[in-house]
Amino acid sequence: MGLLIHHPISPFSRKVRILLSEKRVLFVLKEEEPWHLSPEALRFNPAGELPIFVYDGNVICGNNAICEFLNEFYHPKEIPLIGGDCKQRAEIRRLTEWFDTKFYREVYKTIVNEKVFKRFTSGIAPDSKILKSGLYNLNFHMEYLDWLCENRNFLAGDNFSLADIAAAAHLSVIDYLGDIPWEGYKNAKIWYSKVKSRPSFKEILKDNIKGILPSKHYSNLDF
Repeated sequence: MGLLIHHPISPFSRKVRILLSEKRVLFVLKEEEPWHLSPEALRFNPAGELPIFVYDGNVICGNNAICEFLNEFYHPKEIPLIGGDCKQRAEIRRLTEWFDTKFYREVYKTIVNEKVFKRFTSGIAPDSKILKSGLYNLNFHMEYLDWLCENRNFLAGDNFSLADIAAAAHLSVIDYLGDIPWEGYKNAKIWYSKVKSRPSFKEILKDNIKGILPSKHYSNLDF
């Protein structure tokens, strides 16, 4: 059984949790505050970042490293989440990087930092200008996501993959806060509904952020 040191508001932690569940790996969770990591977490990862995966006395840090390890170590042929030929695998990794880097920088860091992290770390109100820029960027990303979903069964092609996991992990945090205008992105909404309905997403939809209620539709599979 593995141990995942995580935080529920971290999209990278959510990404690994979903992947672990898709791979049918037994694991337990230990929650850490990313703005105030314990000495134990810092000993595991001196970089001071979550998530951290521990199994059989081994420690793997970095969400991409963890995901690559999990995909190769657990049921690589039966449950390939970075599968297909070299072009297909490249597309999966491209879209995974898109959400882990571009979406995270342009959307997550502005919206979630302003609405959540500022509240817990400094107790100050969100900066409306920064928040507005994040919401503006969100629409650009939703347009691209909607286009992908119009032309493909899943984001990187016909099959569910790590790209879908990464995208849904990031979007689920923004959706918790109620900031995604789903009504304007029909294809993306259908795709997200499919992902939300997977058993691996069940526990994600039970997450709660202390002092912040989820949007009314957050855990509704038919939203």
